[in-house]
Amino acid sequence: MGLVATTRPLARNVDLNGFARGDGYLFVRDGVGLAGRGVVARVDTNDAAVLLASIERDDHVGVPGCGPMAFGSLPFAPGGPATLVVPHVVVGKGEDGQRWVTTIAPAGTIPSDTDIDRQLDSHPPPAVSTGAFSIRPGVSVDTYRAAVIAARDAVRDGRLTKAVIARDVIVEADRPLDVHAILLRLRASFGSSYRYAFDGLVGASPELLVARHGDEVRSHPLAGTAPRTGDPAHDARIAAELVASTKNQVEHRVVIDVVYDTLLPYCSYLDWETEPSIVTVANVQHLGTAMEGRLSHPEPSVLDLALALSPTPALGGHPRAEALELIASVEGLDRGRYGGAVGWVDADGNGVWAVAIRGAEIDGCRAHLIAGGGIVAESDPDLELAETQAKFQAMLSAIVRP
Repeated sequence: MGLVATTRPLARNVDLNGFARGDGYLFVRDGVGLAGRGVVARVDTNDAAVLLASIERDDHVGVPGCGPMAFGSLPFAPGGPATLVVPHVVVGKGEDGQRWVTTIAPAGTIPSDTDIDRQLDSHPPPAVSTGAFSIRPGVSVDTYRAAVIAARDAVRDGRLTKAVIARDVIVEADRPLDVHAILLRLRASFGSSYRYAFDGLVGASPELLVARHGDEVRSHPLAGTAPRTGDPAHDARIAAELVASTKNQVEHRVVIDVVYDTLLPYCSYLDWETEPSIVTVANVQHLGTAMEGRLSHPEPSVLDLALALSPTPALGGHPRAEALELIASVEGLDRGRYGGAVGWVDADGNGVWAVAIRGAEIDGCRAHLIAGGGIVAESDPDLELAETQAKFQAMLSAIVRP
């Protein structure tokens, strides 16, 4: 019996976090996005397009994200195994305020309006709780410093243009970590980031890898980071120094050139900002360059574009193969899904994917966090260590809450 995706307008307001809770799927930014529950199918990235195309549609809304769709994540290692999930029920909110609900089920078993309303009923927020936490490094700081120096020397010797070196920390709690509560804390501080939850991967990424709506394509690569202090005047001075920094401009330009060159063959035109702008989140600020264009026909799926782009030089380096080889030899950790991508795709190939950063792999009482930075010829190990500390704060503040 085949599957049917039934999409209807939704008159009532539904909180996407409250619908996904701690055991569903979430991808949302500034209240716009999708939340899902249940699993109709799990599918490899290579088979996702065929599966989604095979699902019959009964769509009464007709915007990207309606009908058959899947959430997913891509690993850091190119070509590594990746799974997408087709959920049973999806709630969506568009930029124009439209709301809808999609159910995906075998033909003849479509749930009634009463059943759907029951699933959409609000659930109480997580109860306030306290607990004990321990935080320890995974890879030692000495190993991280040595890796930064090895990458810097490779750049100075002309073997690389840039390499991204990361380190990890492990949080252990005396009780299971509450994913729903963590997502709500991230919303309070990082609502303008892409907040995501997929199979234990939870976070708030400021970086858009790629979005496709029809023939429109967008990307917003980030590279070059400085802290924020909470003092607007001081932060403005730091931002000006970030823009003027040769080190950060070199790091940023490498990323922009590669993202542009990767997307251009798919496009009839592709434009970008002439100068990078400052992108701020609660704890840090970045150099960012927005890109947008029109895709040539036939338009590639957003999933194909995400696979082509990931990992960008903002998470791996350049040239890619040589940078990834160096990372594997000196970093000392398995990045897993850190630095890959997380997002969604529908049956028409529309979707949004963010770079999988500022997150954690959560498993019961344990959270594994990774943060890194781009290493170029002028990089200083102490400053790079401080940058990772600033980046860790996004998730640590959401996990370790008294």
